[in-house]
Amino acid sequence: MNARKLLSLLSPADFVSIVFLLFLIALNLIFFARVPQWLELVAINLAVIVVVLFLAWGAKEKKTRLLIGLHRWYCYLIIIFIFKELYLMVHPIHPADYDQVLIAIDRWVFGVNPTQWMAQFAHPVVTEILQIAYFSYYILFIILGVELYRRYAIEDFDKAAFMIVYGFYLSYLGYFSLPGVGPRFTLHDFSLLETDLPGVFLTNALRAIINAGESIPQIRDHAIDLVQRDVFPSGHTQLTIIVMTLGFRYRLNARWLLLSLGSLLILATVYLRYHYVVDLVAGALLAWFTFWTGDKLEVWWRGMRRRLGGEEKLT
Repeated sequence: MNARKLLSLLSPADFVSIVFLLFLIALNLIFFARVPQWLELVAINLAVIVVVLFLAWGAKEKKTRLLIGLHRWYCYLIIIFIFKELYLMVHPIHPADYDQVLIAIDRWVFGVNPTQWMAQFAHPVVTEILQIAYFSYYILFIILGVELYRRYAIEDFDKAAFMIVYGFYLSYLGYFSLPGVGPRFTLHDFSLLETDLPGVFLTNALRAIINAGESIPQIRDHAIDLVQRDVFPSGHTQLTIIVMTLGFRYRLNARWLLLSLGSLLILATVYLRYHYVVDLVAGALLAWFTFWTGDKLEVWWRGMRRRLGGEEKLT
């Protein structure tokens, strides 16, 4: 199979994923002196590209249910993989933290630090509800994807998957541009979080899972030095808005559930001290930019696939 034919098999999500992986490879090669694991990361990213190409080929040429299913759903795994890769790259490449800039913007707009101001409304029941809502971020994509996969044309599923993956990659660029750790470290004592914002039943367990995902050890000495730099923009806000919008775009049965959970989740990002308000504003603007450019990019790539011989019809 020649290169043109192979490229013609790539879905929009495949295409943007390969482009972003190549971007990460380039960064590792440029900043190899700063990233200790650069060689391993380059090798792994190349291997992931090969896997993406294989899944695209297998889904179109072999058409087995397993390969088709893996090709549709792998993108939800790749964004997690790349998120963890950024942990090894962002701080070594851009070691400065810009929390003081973000804090200053919030103070200039509101006259106070919003997370400190919201502390007066803290209550264990409120904390419990918002911590559950914040954790539901990892479930929103599944709710959206399952209903699209079961009830809608596969092209609709592919378009939604592309928009989500593309949105993640745009937010990852922000982490490189303005690294930060968030107000739970800068404006509050992170070691006292359970005391300051206690929940009821699930809060501590959910926090522990989220902390582990951000590479915060259970022994919290020097946690600020170890936490992932993923504050600006708020990917939680950006991707939640994207999911809610897609829910209404396709008139899903779950759209009101997505709206309810998503609205609480966005509120939780500040109440639970994960983000500054300026992060949310940037996330909302980036969600708009994702749709504005993503719709055009998705149509362009499908047209390119037709010219390469992959699609008979533009959907």
